[in-house]
Amino acid sequence: MTTAATDAEESGAHPRFAEALRTLGLHEVLARARRFPEGTRTAAEAAAAVGCELSQICKSLIFAADGVPVLVLMDGASRVDVERVREELGVRKVTRADAGLVRETTGYAIGGVPPFGHRTRTWVLADRSLLAHEVVWAAAGNPHTVFPIEPKALVAHAGADLVDVREQVA
Repeated sequence: MTTAATDAEESGAHPRFAEALRTLGLHEVLARARRFPEGTRTAAEAAAAVGCELSQICKSLIFAADGVPVLVLMDGASRVDVERVREELGVRKVTRADAGLVRETTGYAIGGVPPFGHRTRTWVLADRSLLAHEVVWAAAGNPHTVFPIEPKALVAHAGADLVDVREQVA
């Protein structure tokens, strides 16, 4: 029997994320994870490394909603409309979280935040644009490793509310 640490080492995923996958019964996801030494810190870098469309990358972005962290899952080709997030959550103010809050909330650094397996539980919103693809790629807990997952499974395992929060192109 393998351990999460062994699985993480073999896949390139962060050990906490590997353990989260095991806990969720998604052990097979680690076998499909791909490590890129040059990095996948941005959606554009990840799409280029994987060889997929930019919109097939799932960005995991932390915002502060009236000071409370919230995770927004967004396709890599789109930007989050913070006013739409504010309306969805019924709060007064939404701002992008700083690096300290991201690490404190998730346990991961910006550029490697996965869609689940975080240090603390947060409210999660997933933009419907992710459902336009059969498979999306997301960070596996570090800025060098990504994994593929079916969007509906991603939303379910992240415990996300499916919403429309991307900026509309004029």
